[in-house]
Amino acid sequence: MNTPDIFDRALRARRRDRMMTQFADHAFLYHTMLEELLDRLADVQRDLPEVLVIGCPDDSARAALEATGRRVACADPGFLAARAQGGVQADEDALPFADDSFDLVLACGTLESVNDLPGALILMRRVLRPDGLMLAGFTGAGTLPRLRAALMAGEGDRPGQHIHPQVDVRSAGDLLSRAGFAMPVADSETLTIRYGDILRLMHDLRGMGASNVLHSRAPALRREALMGAATHFADAADPDGRTAEQMAILYLSGWKPDPSQARPARRGSATVSLADALKQKH
Repeated sequence: MNTPDIFDRALRARRRDRMMTQFADHAFLYHTMLEELLDRLADVQRDLPEVLVIGCPDDSARAALEATGRRVACADPGFLAARAQGGVQADEDALPFADDSFDLVLACGTLESVNDLPGALILMRRVLRPDGLMLAGFTGAGTLPRLRAALMAGEGDRPGQHIHPQVDVRSAGDLLSRAGFAMPVADSETLTIRYGDILRLMHDLRGMGASNVLHSRAPALRREALMGAATHFADAADPDGRTAEQMAILYLSGWKPDPSQARPARRGSATVSLADALKQKH
């Protein structure tokens, strides 16, 4: 039996298309993730010449990777973003690429709203060649706590679901292992952005294609609820009148297994006991 989609795929694609005309004004979160992923890639002592970029709302990822001599293919949930980069429109859990096609998969800023995240990770491993690398960045648990609290306060006793469910870093690490990646790593950082009012925050979310695309999303806020949410958000402001909101960014990495990779020592193969090793330090 197929599991029902959590996210509305068609609406997600439309929201990605709609953001394209204004994305440059709201690209700070995407560029923060991309810069960190590229920094991590720079530490890898491998060429990884054939790259798939998932999430390409502008040409920044393509340009940076091509500047290092790599060949880049792009995929995006939105039609206009994919077309602008000469790529293909595709959901991450339905990638149309053959197995063993790429040396590197770099997924930036989309996995928080994919319906089947475990399936997406499995597909990313499959399209990698043996000893290929997957790097991903997306928002996770702890994102938008001020907005969540304000919306709940504005709607009172029966709040609707306006914020997406979020994956925490421990669950993300478990998903990497279950998807079959070798040497899986999951970690996180928190980005703080300060807003003068809740409407500016909502404007940023729409501009980066990060507004609500849940199938079970609540109706648009009534005027009274929006005014209540705005008041609650403003009440949390610092003395300068700006409220600090948080984006919790998860970073994942993993390698497609290959016999050449280092393996943990076989249990019981050590020739020195832990007690002896500790004695040698004194």
